This record gives sequence, C-alpha cells and structure tokens, in this order.
Amino acid sequence: MENQESDLIDQIRQQYDYAPYPRIPLEKSPESEYELLYLHNLVTAYYFRNRKVVNTQGKLILDAGCGSGYKSLILATANPGAKIVGIDLSEESVRLARHRLQYHGFENAEFYVMKIEELPSLGVEFDYINADEVLYLLPDAVVGLQAMKSVLKPDGIIRTNLHSSIGRSVMLRAQAAFRAMGLMNQTPGELEVEIVREIMDALQDAIWLKAVSWDADRAKDERWIMVNYLLLGDKGCSVPELFALLRAADLDFISMVAWSRWDLMDVFKDPDDLPPFLAMSLPETSVEERLHLFELFHPLHRLFDFWCGNPGTQAFVPVAEWTEADWQSARVHLHPQLRNSQTREDLSNSIASEMPFEISRYITVATLAPVAIESTIAACLLPLWDGPQSAVSLVQKWLKIRAEAVVNLDPAAQETAFDEVKELLTRLEVSLYVLLER
Repeated sequence: MENQESDLIDQIRQQYDYAPYPRIPLEKSPESEYELLYLHNLVTAYYFRNRKVVNTQGKLILDAGCGSGYKSLILATANPGAKIVGIDLSEESVRLARHRLQYHGFENAEFYVMKIEELPSLGVEFDYINADEVLYLLPDAVVGLQAMKSVLKPDGIIRTNLHSSIGRSVMLRAQAAFRAMGLMNQTPGELEVEIVREIMDALQDAIWLKAVSWDADRAKDERWIMVNYLLLGDKGCSVPELFALLRAADLDFISMVAWSRWDLMDVFKDPDDLPPFLAMSLPETSVEERLHLFELFHPLHRLFDFWCGNPGTQAFVPVAEWTEADWQSARVHLHPQLRNSQTREDLSNSIASEMPFEISRYITVATLAPVAIESTIAACLLPLWDGPQSAVSLVQKWLKIRAEAVVNLDPAAQETAFDEVKELLTRLEVSLYVLLER
C-alpha cells in the first residue's frame, strides 16, 4: 500500500511538471479581481470567525500546493505586508511560482519543493494556510490536514477544499471510464489527451457522459482535459465524510467560503411557510446536517470549499443582537477589497447622478441577490475609504446630508438617523462589505 501511494504521488508530481497549473500569463495581475482578493484575504476569514478585524502586516501565509503561483500572487496582493511561503510537489511549478512573485515585485516570498506531510521541517507556524485543489488528490486527506494543523498558529485558519462526490460525479465517472481503458495507469500526457478527444468525439451526442460533460471548445485546451478527465488521485466525498475528516484531524469547521451559496433556506419557495415537519425539525439540526441536506437537495457545487481551524473558537455577539451601547462604541471598517479608487469613484458617480450604488457588483460570492444602496444615504459611507470610522461619526454625516436635519437636530432626528445607519450597516455586514467591531 505504501509503495502504491508513493507511486501515485510521483505520478501526480510528473503530471504537474508536464502541465503546471494554472496556466495564467506571467504578466497578469489580480489587482482588479476584487472577488478573488476578498476570498483570499485573511481579513475575511478572520472576521467571519471572530468578528474582529486583523492587520495582515507581518502575518505568515502558506500556499500549500502553490502550483504555478497565481494563487500565491493573489494571497500576496490581498494581504499587504504578509510573508508568503509556497510549497508544491512539482519542481517546475515552484520555479514558475517563484518567478511570478518576483516579476510582480513581491520579494517577501519563499517557495519550496516538498510534500504537505513535510511541512513541520519548515520550523515555522502560519497565520493562514491556503490549500486549494490539493486535499482531494492526497492518498489520505487526514494526513494532509494533520500536517497543516501541525504548523498552524493557535488562532490560525486553514482554507482548503474537497471534491463533492455528488457535484463532481460526472467527471469522476469519466475518470473511471478512462482508467478502465488504461489511460491513467501512468502519468497521462499528450497521447492520452488526444485519445480522450477521439473517444469523446466518437460518442453519439445523446450519450449521457458526452451530453453532460463534454465541451468541444474547452477540449481544445489540453489542460482542461488533464484536470477533469485524466486527473490522477481525484476523489470525492460527502458532507458527513468531510466532517469526519475534520474530527479525525482535530480541526473545527468554521464555514463554507461562499457561505451565502450554502443556505438551506434558499432551496425552499417560502422559508417562512415550511411544511410542519420541516418547521419543527430544521431549527434543531446541526451545521453538518443542514449542509448535508443542501448537498442532497441541490448538488450545485463541485467543491466543498471551506475554512477550518483549531478547536476552541471564541463566541461573539452577532450584530443583529447588539445593544444600543454596542452601537455607540462601534467601529466601522470597509472591507479592504472594496477600499480602492475605482469603487470610490463609482460611489461618487452614483451620488452625483442620484442612482443607487450597487456595492455587490464587485463581490458577488457573498450574496445571492444584488445589494444596492440608495444614493443619498450611501454618501455617509464615503469616509470609510479614508479609514475606519465610528458608527457615531457616520450618523453625524448622515444627519448633515439629510436636508431636514440641517435645520432640525432634535433628539428624534438623531434617533431616526441612528436607526437608518444601523439598518444600512447591518445589511452590509451580512455580506462582509463592512466589518463592525464593538
């Protein structure tokens, strides 16, 4: 068994030496990819777990399975002042990743050719670990999780993912077919890719596997075939199996990364009018059970993309339950990935044209429905582009903006303004567009 696992790992290494992933041009910068930066910013994960804003300066971030380095570049861009350490099995991938970070001017980065199991040899602990599209390739995912946990700081966070056995079922079945034909006995290459093309082209269009998985245009890209039809080591799991892996590694589940896309209530026509059985039983279900029901009802996602961390997460008071005293002392931050010149210019233009400001268009993964702010009250958010503000100061700005408040600053007007700002901030905090600290 040990020899078989070693052979598989070596074949995977050869596969990525032959075809490093992702194939993204060296000169491409992620600076305007707000959503990717949002998801890979330590601020997002840390706030989601602790409801506190963390400074990324001096943080240590690991990109485990860095590939050709584009995610490492995203991590470096999203987390100013952090040091990036990347590891990968593939020597060619590490070479490309190192070159990519240097090309974009990030000198505080190191890359090593090593397996995840060898992480303790680095002799450091990390604030954040990104292991993207890696865990499901390992012979034993628990070993990979345990290795990352061993180098995770007590309050550190791991972002990783596993393939869903339901959401990935089509490609897993395709791999089984080509494995049965002997195309995956060794490291697949150009010949095997061409054979896959020929076989899929030869199938009738109505044949299930071709109808639901094949895209003739995308199939022109060798890499697309390699990472789907010929991906060595690929495997899927269910939500219960995911939670079992975390328990075996002594890690706590924090959340799915795209949490808004996993809300069980969204699968029902009217969440406020459920059948009696569901209305009584669902409030008592655990996070694991709710996610499992979601995957069974609506297997939308190829990946279980999630955050996890060491046990013992501190409890926090949800913003919806804050007292008046909490709000009076609250500090408001704009999410770092929204705090840029383009979004500020767009907000200013919305205010000038008296058009709603659709803040969700920059980061859609955090919400299912568009989030728009009426232009007048949106103006009170402008100071957030200069830095964090107190909730009280935003209320004062809103009072000055309201035409009637210019001549009427009585207590009733103050109270109304505070309620309106609280409602706005609470709505934006749900998607982490603004971050609120007591």
